[in-house]
Amino acid sequence: MSTTSIVGLTTGDVGIMAAPKLTRLELQIMETLWTRGDCSIREIQEAFPEKGRPAYTTVQTTVYRLEGKKVVERVKRIGNSHIFAASVSRNAAQRRLVSDLLALFGGRIQPVVAHLIQAGKFTADDVKEAQDLLARHTRKEEPQ
Repeated sequence: MSTTSIVGLTTGDVGIMAAPKLTRLELQIMETLWTRGDCSIREIQEAFPEKGRPAYTTVQTTVYRLEGKKVVERVKRIGNSHIFAASVSRNAAQRRLVSDLLALFGGRIQPVVAHLIQAGKFTADDVKEAQDLLARHTRKEEPQ
């Protein structure tokens, strides 16, 4: 199983840069930690579907790389096993991914939204929700 790197471009938003660039496998491991909470490497590996499940050593190496990136941390030791926890929130990682995606389009959101609409993934309800969010955000930025 190969992993592909997610392109990372600087956006200037310090909060987004708090989450480092993660590969697809790293994101899958993080998803397990966000969903299940603290896990051993074996528990992370067994969370993958049996078909296409990465080897234990692949998961182990990837978790150690995530630890080096400071997105997971060892929280305790049980016998010979370390228990790992996510130290970066799902929200921070999602913000980074969206920021990187928009950077691929020169910061323009229109091509992304057009694709979502054409793919049937952006509905009238989504438009209403986005309008409400934009209105709330605009009110926050207005001088008091």
